Amino acid sequence: MRLRTLTALTGALTLSLASGCANGDSTGSSSNTVTYWLWDSNQLPAYQACAKGFEKENPGLKVRITQLGWNDYWTKLTAGFIAGTQPDVFTDHIQKFGQFVDLKVLEPLDDLDIKDADYQPGLAANWVGQDGHRYGAPKDWDTVALFYNQKMAKDAGLTAEQLNALSWNPKNGGTFEKAVAHLTVDKNGKRGDEPGFDKNNVKVYGLASNGGGDGDGQTQWSPFTGSTDWSYTDKARWGKDYRYDSKTFQSTIKWYFGLAKKGYMAPFTDYNIQSNQSNAQVASGKAATSFDGAWMISTYAGFKGMDTATAVTPSGPTGKRATMMNGLADSVTKNAHNKAGAKKWVAYLASDTCQSIVGKYGIVFPATPAGTDAAVAAYKKKGLDVSAFTEPVADKKDFRTFSYPITNYAADVYALMHPAMEDVYGNGKPVSSLDKVNNQINFILGQ
Repeated sequence: MRLRTLTALTGALTLSLASGCANGDSTGSSSNTVTYWLWDSNQLPAYQACAKGFEKENPGLKVRITQLGWNDYWTKLTAGFIAGTQPDVFTDHIQKFGQFVDLKVLEPLDDLDIKDADYQPGLAANWVGQDGHRYGAPKDWDTVALFYNQKMAKDAGLTAEQLNALSWNPKNGGTFEKAVAHLTVDKNGKRGDEPGFDKNNVKVYGLASNGGGDGDGQTQWSPFTGSTDWSYTDKARWGKDYRYDSKTFQSTIKWYFGLAKKGYMAPFTDYNIQSNQSNAQVASGKAATSFDGAWMISTYAGFKGMDTATAVTPSGPTGKRATMMNGLADSVTKNAHNKAGAKKWVAYLASDTCQSIVGKYGIVFPATPAGTDAAVAAYKKKGLDVSAFTEPVADKKDFRTFSYPITNYAADVYALMHPAMEDVYGNGKPVSSLDKVNNQINFILGQ
């Protein structure tokens, strides 16, 4: 733990010192060019269209967009902060936000007059730091739903209505576990709920695996922990006390990973972050269902020779369904080479004009209501029902939405929780082992 923390802090110190003195313009930026980075290739055409609109409204300003893969993106961004080659504007993730603010590499955006009411609930507030300054303009949002293979569901005698009415509890798994068990088929054709089922030789798992979930469990266990009313920390934002030692949390995790022990969920050995994520397991026919985010709608819809659909997350002990509602933002770098142009571009990105353009591409849900409406219409035009993702945002009576955990030292939390959750999932460690990990995390946050 000390080694991980020391490494993280040493890296942070290096980044902080370097960012304060980085000069020069090795990005090729000029006084009339704004450089912008994003990681999702699917969204590139939409933002290229926004750039054309922006350039038309701002004669003399040009936007140069760079798209990088997820892993390369953060590595090169960090290196850019150190070398002075960072972009003027970049797509920011809430997981990285706290550390970037702490390292003072982001430019405050208070002068953009971003109003909470102009965006979907909670999105704007998430990007205000502990110092009260805004460092991100809302870009888009996502929720989590259950994707399923329609043919497999039909063969199992499960209707769309049934899959949208599932419930769970940590004692016996409820109708959700029953459905997942029935969707599971072994090498001999026995279903998971039939006598003689061989859990060690499974042909089709009822539920795909998306790994251990690290400290957030967004597309793994968060729909379940969220429906118990458990919260990651003592406060919605910038908490100091993580709650992975909660009995409620641990009983949920024990049940969830217990699905793999029973043979209903793909085991840890079947999961590979590079090549065999849950969507690949569904695409190959190895799994019947998968929890995944709204950003994956087009991916599942594009599976060749397979019809997929979505269902809302199962209701939990509280009687409510739950899903994380995460949202990206656009941030301006502290040492942006064209800061004035960068802020104009971010303001445009956060406007109804751009977000409606993005929505029409039917790739993500933009942060403004108008952008969201445009996206829903675009998905409908493609023949896709996305209500499993939008309903939780509109229906506060039956659904609970919650944010990605926002605290300091996010890198340290990840460094500790990533192996800890994998040990519980794949190596048979008891959930009580999370008590020690939770103490270590809270010790770091208390520094």
